[in-house]
Amino acid sequence: MSNVVVLDNGAGVIKAGIGGERDPAAVVPNCLCRPLSSKKWLMTDQLNSATEDLTSAAVRRPYDRGYLINPDLQRDIWAHLFSSTLRLNPSLSSLLLVEPLFNLPSIQRSIDELVFEDFNFKSLFVADSPSLVHLYEASRRPYGVVSKAQCSLIVDCGFSFTHAAPVFQNFTINYAVKRLDLGGKALTNYLKELVSYRSVNVMDETFLIDDVKEKLCFVSLDVDRDLQIARKPGKDNLFRCTYVLPDGVTHMKGFVRDPDEAQRYLTLADGARTKEDLDQLEVIEKPEDRRRIDLTKNEFSLTNERFIVPEMIFRPADLGMNQAGLAECIVRAVSSCHPHLHPVLYESIILTGGSTLFPRFAERLERELRPLVPDNYQVKITSQEDPILGVWRGGSLLASSPDFEAMCVTKAEYEELGSTRCRRRFFH
Repeated sequence: MSNVVVLDNGAGVIKAGIGGERDPAAVVPNCLCRPLSSKKWLMTDQLNSATEDLTSAAVRRPYDRGYLINPDLQRDIWAHLFSSTLRLNPSLSSLLLVEPLFNLPSIQRSIDELVFEDFNFKSLFVADSPSLVHLYEASRRPYGVVSKAQCSLIVDCGFSFTHAAPVFQNFTINYAVKRLDLGGKALTNYLKELVSYRSVNVMDETFLIDDVKEKLCFVSLDVDRDLQIARKPGKDNLFRCTYVLPDGVTHMKGFVRDPDEAQRYLTLADGARTKEDLDQLEVIEKPEDRRRIDLTKNEFSLTNERFIVPEMIFRPADLGMNQAGLAECIVRAVSSCHPHLHPVLYESIILTGGSTLFPRFAERLERELRPLVPDNYQVKITSQEDPILGVWRGGSLLASSPDFEAMCVTKAEYEELGSTRCRRRFFH
């Protein structure tokens, strides 16, 4: 049997490897990048190198708003990935490709051309992320609700979108999928705006602000309380922390000045649950107490930005976006399904995607969801052990099944029938 390449082609990060293995061989950014100091565009694995200074680097992405807009650029990235990282010959391999939900027919055709005409893969199977996450979670817990009921609700917070997708017997119920036009990219852009407005201009620092977001942002369980704490001066402010920018000489990457200090909120802020606790914490801030930003230093401070940014996912309307929050999105998705499925879906919510990695994400979502769900239904939210790799692992499991080859479209079928007729095989 030939190799099956499993490719979770995310708009932000590509996960690629051989079917049957537990982890992908490559987890790399899906973009090209040109540092200021270079005339050469770097791709995929080269971007993860510690020696490259990516300050103010130019970035080109093949995806925009979740859809492939530049197939030529995607071809270059795949070519580098297959030859340099995976070291395989596509013409001797089959491909399991993870595609965004509701992909446009014109984009599907250009992807088929890439797969069969540019890379000459033997055969192709196209899957969507919710069904693969369901498959992987069902295999991990054979006696859990997901496996017994063969039903789950996948909440996928990706780079461009957030989807609430009900899955029944390994098929995504497309008509019930609800989408939020918010993902990791929008959160990074919002953090860029806040830091640029308050401290130092970082509008061109995509990689740097991604790093700040991943290391320092968290989900607030009580926004009003945390906003009060964030106003305090000095040591009373549990959220203030300093991020040091790269200087291009001693360190090429940014870093958090005092990581332990940055984690204080996890223990201390949770202690201030009552009104009395808050009153004790309350200090009137004098103008002279306010820490002045020294623009000669290569650093900036964060306080309420740390929890205001992930707040977008739960309350986009508070930030001027005409969107429902994540909890409402989930309720709408469940309500679109048959009433018999409602209690099971609420009991088997699975979180996947990089944006679910914020601390306390699941706890906050449960708090938001509980008042919207009938009292006689249980709400159970499960986080994946590695939300970024969950989709790829489901694909790896599917690619190693004995029926996989029979499910694929071969190159000969593509040449005889064309893209549109071949694609019908993947419609659920």
